[in-house]
Amino acid sequence: MKQDSTRNTAYTVDCEDYVHVVKFNPFDSGDACSLIAYGGNNYVVVGTCRFQEEDAEVEGMQYKTLRTFHHGIRVDAIAWSPETRLDALPPQIRFCTAASDRKLRLFTSDLQDKNEFKTFDGHSDYINDLVFAPKEGQEVASVSDDHTCRVWDLEGNEKAHFVLRSPGMSVCWHPEEAFKLMVAEKNGTIRFYDLITQQAILSLECEQTPLMSADWCLKNTLKIGAVAGSDWLIWDITRSSYPQDKRPVHVDRARLFRWSQVNENLFATTGYPGKTTTQLLVHHLGHPQPILTGTAAVGSGLTWHRTLPLCAVGGDHKIFFWVTEM
Repeated sequence: MKQDSTRNTAYTVDCEDYVHVVKFNPFDSGDACSLIAYGGNNYVVVGTCRFQEEDAEVEGMQYKTLRTFHHGIRVDAIAWSPETRLDALPPQIRFCTAASDRKLRLFTSDLQDKNEFKTFDGHSDYINDLVFAPKEGQEVASVSDDHTCRVWDLEGNEKAHFVLRSPGMSVCWHPEEAFKLMVAEKNGTIRFYDLITQQAILSLECEQTPLMSADWCLKNTLKIGAVAGSDWLIWDITRSSYPQDKRPVHVDRARLFRWSQVNENLFATTGYPGKTTTQLLVHHLGHPQPILTGTAAVGSGLTWHRTLPLCAVGGDHKIFFWVTEM
């Protein structure tokens, strides 16, 4: 893949369609390459990436498509299962999608003859986010504009149902806190639910709206980040239910917030798609200004590599990759 300096992206991958969502596999799949999935108007593509930052024998970036899955409808969100293994025989690819028809679809493939998918029905409005249980991968949680968070087993049975006070925008499940679920609502409230008692145990407040996206820091379970209005906000949950740090970043409203997988002080935010260009900003809590500013022609989705300080955004027939300093 070529390096693309015109938009200060480190790398780009060409795609056949508009990329609505892009997601690196956050789990170790047993292979030196990283798995990435992206969703278009009616399909999901799963591929592998290898970068010169991790392998001196790679020039720039190597990308290879493993399989294209027919989806039949626009893909709005993708979650990887920790059961995905490239080092198994046969290999297993498993991921779940949310689509504009309010359904979840669970895909399982051995990249050869076995390609199954199941549909989960139950949400009555747009699904904004979903996530697999990070340890065993036997459950999926989803949040929706229908003011619910639901937890499903892999057969599509509903195992838990939390009623929210406004649309659910983000849901996170932390590998070190396997019995807790974090749910962020559009009204600016972030709640943690105990999955054993099915009760809310803690809540955080933005004090501004709309909250569009929130994330739970992989490297520090006490850190929560979000974007609301045009600001990013950071909490230390041991200190207060109000943000310890916040800053205005996107002129026209912020859209997504994602923590780096490798550094608890590094995170990225994006501006609202629909403008001619979408701004990606990478922030470090030790720096007053963003440490990287990237632009992508109408970008959507935001995802961090599992082991590198590298993030990707989808766009018009392309995926854009940016590499930052630690």
